[in-house]
Amino acid sequence: MGCVVTANEDKANEMSKLEQAIIALQNMQTAVRAETDRTLSPVCGLMVTVVYLIAMLSVRVDNIGMLLWFAIYPIVAAPLFGMSFGSVFVKSLYTLPFIAFIGIFNPLFDTEPALTVGAITVTRGWISFASILLRGLMSVQAIIILVLAFGFEGVCRGMRKLHVPAFLVTQLLMVYRYMSVLLIELLNMRRARESRSYGNSRMGLKMWGQMTGQLFLRTVNRSERINRAMLARGFTGAMPFYRLEATGWRMADTMFAVVWISVFLVLRLVNVSAALGFDRLF
Repeated sequence: MGCVVTANEDKANEMSKLEQAIIALQNMQTAVRAETDRTLSPVCGLMVTVVYLIAMLSVRVDNIGMLLWFAIYPIVAAPLFGMSFGSVFVKSLYTLPFIAFIGIFNPLFDTEPALTVGAITVTRGWISFASILLRGLMSVQAIIILVLAFGFEGVCRGMRKLHVPAFLVTQLLMVYRYMSVLLIELLNMRRARESRSYGNSRMGLKMWGQMTGQLFLRTVNRSERINRAMLARGFTGAMPFYRLEATGWRMADTMFAVVWISVFLVLRLVNVSAALGFDRLF
């Protein structure tokens, strides 16, 4: 009896996590953010993030000494926007397996010795692999800070202000807004299966295939209905922003952009590690 209760509690916990994810996503989508409470414009945040990514990703792949200094931005910017860098760092770790897959074969193909630490010889492949991990994590952290600080819709408004093609912004908004619809479909399918499984919570490979196929068909049918509804309401290919316009450019935006862009240019054009005598460590 205790085993049955434990199994039911585990199911309830898993179900509650999915429902909490749906509720949290819907709250994010429906929450009205007061633009006057923000000190910076989404356009400013987007510009600084883009410059940061360009400067950081353009550093030579074997120059870890220069690359490490770019970690200053996510470490300092997270508290400036009222969030913990620790939480941002933990969220960025979810992408670590995908980032590692990009350069996982570098140590195998690039075996040229780069430096020696005691009796250990480090090859260029390992250095490039570590560089890819750092670049990926810092890029994800900068994007997470941008989205958490201004909201996904705020970022899209900033993209429209910077004349990003409307079809691209619309695609991003559609994926964001209807992610909860996909989760609700998945939740309904899971409930329907559990109500007919007579306590059998395991799903074989065949059942996984059937569930995936049904979810795909449900997604296609729902997208067709949504598309017809949007066309009936005058949709022309660009998602309008009825509620809020992007915050106008202020002096705080100018100061924030000038300071950080200047820092990025210095870190990119000057080898700070070599200037401070740390280049021997990398």
